[in-house]
Amino acid sequence: DVFDPDRLIQCPYNKHHHIRACRFPYHLVKCRKSHPEVAKELAMCPFNARHLVPQAELSDHITNCTDKGFVEQVVEMNQSSGFQREQMNAVNTWQAPPCDEDWE
Repeated sequence: DVFDPDRLIQCPYNKHHHIRACRFPYHLVKCRKSHPEVAKELAMCPFNARHLVPQAELSDHITNCTDKGFVEQVVEMNQSSGFQREQMNAVNTWQAPPCDEDWE
């Protein structure tokens, strides 16, 4: 089950590391620091930061990424609801209250 937090995932930096899914993001940060030479050869998927693939394979991964559909659905929902237009047109009307304090 892909949503099981206890399933084991293989580390892209060290193939001998198998980490529980719930700890995987923390492990990636730690292991990246320990293996900078491997980190230079890997590219991060734009749809899921947990997907680290060899740079030469990134294009193929992007085309076939299982998370691509989810991200596209979210973008489509936001566009159809006008969320982005509302955010862009929102004007900040907050003003700081007058201050009578003199710190000098």
